[in-house]
Amino acid sequence: MPFPFFLRAVFLLILLGLPWPDVQAQTPAAALAPATAAPRRQLAALRITTPPKLDGVLDEAVWREATVTGGFTQQRPKPGVPETNPTEVRVLYDDAAIYVGAVMHDVSPDSIPRELTARDNTGNSDFFGIFLDTYNDHLNGYGFIVTSSGTQLDSRYSPAGGEDFNWNAVWESRTTLQGTDWVAELRIPYSAIRFSTADVQQWGLNFMRQRKRYNAAYFWNEVKPEVDGFVNQWGVLTGVQGVKPPLRLSLTPYVSAYVNHNPLNAEGTRRTTTSLNGGADVKWGINESFTLDAILVPDFGQVQSDNQVLNLSPFEVQFNENRPFFTEGTELFNKGNLFYSRRVGATPIGFYDVTAGATERIVRNPSETPLLNATKVSGRTSKGLGIGVFNALSNDVYATIRNRETGEEREVLTQPFANYNIAVLDQSLKNNSYVSLINTNVTRAGQTYDANVTGGLFRFANKANAYAVDGRVVYSNRRGKVFGQDAEVADRDGYKYQVGLSKISGNFTWYLNHGIESDTYNPNDLGILFGNNNISQTAGAAYRRYKKIWKVNNYAVFAEATQSFLYQPTLYQALGFYLGGNTTFTKSFNQFGFDFNLDRATHDFYEPRLEPLGQKYVRVPGNARLVLFENSDSRKKFAYGWNAGIQHYNLDERLPRARRTGYSFGLYPRYRVNNHLTFRYSIDWSLYRNQIGYVNGGLDGAQPLDQPFLDQIILGRRDVATVSNVVSTAYTFTNRMSFTLRLRHYISNVHYHDFSALGQDGDETLVDYRRNRDNTYNAFNVDAVYSWWFAPGSQISIVWKNANNTGLNYYEGSAATPLYFDNLASTINTPHNNSVSVKVLYYLDYLALRQAVR
Repeated sequence: MPFPFFLRAVFLLILLGLPWPDVQAQTPAAALAPATAAPRRQLAALRITTPPKLDGVLDEAVWREATVTGGFTQQRPKPGVPETNPTEVRVLYDDAAIYVGAVMHDVSPDSIPRELTARDNTGNSDFFGIFLDTYNDHLNGYGFIVTSSGTQLDSRYSPAGGEDFNWNAVWESRTTLQGTDWVAELRIPYSAIRFSTADVQQWGLNFMRQRKRYNAAYFWNEVKPEVDGFVNQWGVLTGVQGVKPPLRLSLTPYVSAYVNHNPLNAEGTRRTTTSLNGGADVKWGINESFTLDAILVPDFGQVQSDNQVLNLSPFEVQFNENRPFFTEGTELFNKGNLFYSRRVGATPIGFYDVTAGATERIVRNPSETPLLNATKVSGRTSKGLGIGVFNALSNDVYATIRNRETGEEREVLTQPFANYNIAVLDQSLKNNSYVSLINTNVTRAGQTYDANVTGGLFRFANKANAYAVDGRVVYSNRRGKVFGQDAEVADRDGYKYQVGLSKISGNFTWYLNHGIESDTYNPNDLGILFGNNNISQTAGAAYRRYKKIWKVNNYAVFAEATQSFLYQPTLYQALGFYLGGNTTFTKSFNQFGFDFNLDRATHDFYEPRLEPLGQKYVRVPGNARLVLFENSDSRKKFAYGWNAGIQHYNLDERLPRARRTGYSFGLYPRYRVNNHLTFRYSIDWSLYRNQIGYVNGGLDGAQPLDQPFLDQIILGRRDVATVSNVVSTAYTFTNRMSFTLRLRHYISNVHYHDFSALGQDGDETLVDYRRNRDNTYNAFNVDAVYSWWFAPGSQISIVWKNANNTGLNYYEGSAATPLYFDNLASTINTPHNNSVSVKVLYYLDYLALRQAVR
């Protein structure tokens, strides 16, 4: 049974913690004492009638009348140390906005780095920020940051999303350099935040200053790194009275034009096409707490290209979300990790089922599902109840098949009209705690299945913020028929649960987790899960020292033991142990670290691709993996990072063909020419020898060589070599105008040595499978983006995208193409798809328009 090992693992981790220096030195009472946040400081804001001129010069009388605060405390690299170069902050407000003026004293202008970067990137710059918890719930907040070069950053803070810089608000700021000081002046309109209608209000408040020269961060209200949470360590803003949430209504229409050239289009179709698109993003403040955000006729053609890879695993590849609508303000919808936004507008569910007859060919088969619209409603009441509703609609998608002889065309439905929904209730509680309820639903038109997932989450921390218990229960349901078939959906109802107990604050922390995902649990219509049918338990511990010792600023050590079983039937899967650590040196600020994994022999029930799971498994020998890494000082013009890893497998006596090994290396240099221009390069290389993996199970029986193996699972012993190169440059003209260029080439070569048939208990029998499976996969992309924020919330962007994806190329012979540069030259010389687009967005604020009319 799994639980005895679980208890043994806990005992082992406790023993591992005993020899750690600082833990051993403490008395039992001190070791268990809760880490508490610092007392909350207070600052009174000054109400004004005439707003100051936003110019980065605090010369108006109102700034002299406001209360001045300072006395920041260092949070890193020396927690608890008072700042030596003072920071002076003042806060004003009127009926329209809150104003912040800050003076950062320094020793000389040369001590203030001022690299220009794109929005939401600090680069090599000092910065100042204000943080607001407008409902004072100690859980959720806003951050508004401006660098010494004038670049803006804004973020949301929540238990679900942590620090989310994908959120963007419309606000204004100016910075100036004055002698040995630099000054920041911010105007944050009430339309950018949400707060209650109470006449007298208290908001959570904090200020932050970064002095990049010393890699030092300071907070007005001390933020202790050993205390769990961030928003709960802020101070209080008082004096806010008589302000009312404004009517928040804005419209951001867009117009975009595209020229696409595809030299590989099928005969009889146009290689160059043009299109003109239009739509709008609407934001409406339903009341003081809730906002509706809708995008009509979305256009995501300018987002960065996906990093395509060769996928030999039984699981899908998870891509990053680059579409702004699905990254901004989605912290509520990410509760429980039940929402994978790439499902919305994804590849049609019937994309791979389109087939042409003997005299036909497929002339069009869209790989993406276009959206008709998408809408979000979200907010939080004064009682701490967060409510979020998401909805998106996609239209029917058809593939086009043409008869070669007659020229007639027919359409095949690959994706029916679909409605995607998410509903979230999230109640904030005392002591950094919460309870949440999430529901996701996908409803499709026609004769195909619908999907529904409902989950409940909780986290309860004690009053001292030292210990917490958390958990979740999730239920999934599918109803209907398989798309394009008459068969009922096999996996109808499933469930998942997880419970955990942890020590969350202090230098020494630990956690215990146990969970089950049933064999029919499936949230993948709107979420993502790589494998269900699991029983898993984890025990982990960590020790972090935040203060200087010897020649290091800080260090951390982590340990974890994990075990998993197949749920149905209950069979052993894996047992592993992890140990890791990192440290940052005092003077160089170079960071060094390591990761070490030790795994017992694993039974991989997923690799055979058999349903239901548990019939057969691929045996993976016990192995050890060590990765070392270093990151150099980012303040220097030339900086770098690297990692190197080696994985060594035990020799499987039942399969003594060859020992498995794995090697990896990554190098990431960066050179900052000046405050405007930066070059970056990255290379990732890996080589896995004698890897055993699924080939195809003889399923493509059209090939005569496959015929004898149609009823068997065929595995191949293979070498897999992968290289990924990315070159990028960024030139920032001003803090509102930038140009970026990114080139990526990815290549993966696969060479098979021999083949075997998978039997029971992981046994493999060599077979004379003569079909060549060696292959090379190439992906090449260029993304060039010019962006100009010509007014608050308004942008012009020009994008050129170049792509070549050669797919899987099978080669006759003993090996896949081995010469990297020959392969790169071949990829570059192959015809590419090209797209040039221009997009204009213009932000229209109702309040500004009304004032202009007056």
